[in-house]
Amino acid sequence: MKVSLVYSPAGRQVREWALELAERSTLAQALAQSGVFTEFPRLLDSHLAVGVWGRKRTLNYRLSESDRIEIYRGLRVDPKEARRERFSSQGAKSAGLFARTRPGGKAGY
Repeated sequence: MKVSLVYSPAGRQVREWALELAERSTLAQALAQSGVFTEFPRLLDSHLAVGVWGRKRTLNYRLSESDRIEIYRGLRVDPKEARRERFSSQGAKSAGLFARTRPGGKAGY
């Protein structure tokens, strides 16, 4: 069975592996066969978060044909805090609903 493994070590960088596995292989077997840990050894030190097609799965999850395995990185910044910082640096009049106004219209409409 054919599956793909995807990992993004940093922003705008994506590494992808195409794997040929035996039927009823697990996620752990796919990770071991891919060689991802030799290329990125720091993944062994961290708590590994993996999923299939955007849904978190455990390492003993049985894979199906053409599954896409994803290795997730931890967040460095809280998304809500990052949004607050972007909004404060852009200013209230130039972000979100207030960025575009019709001539003579109210802000946000």
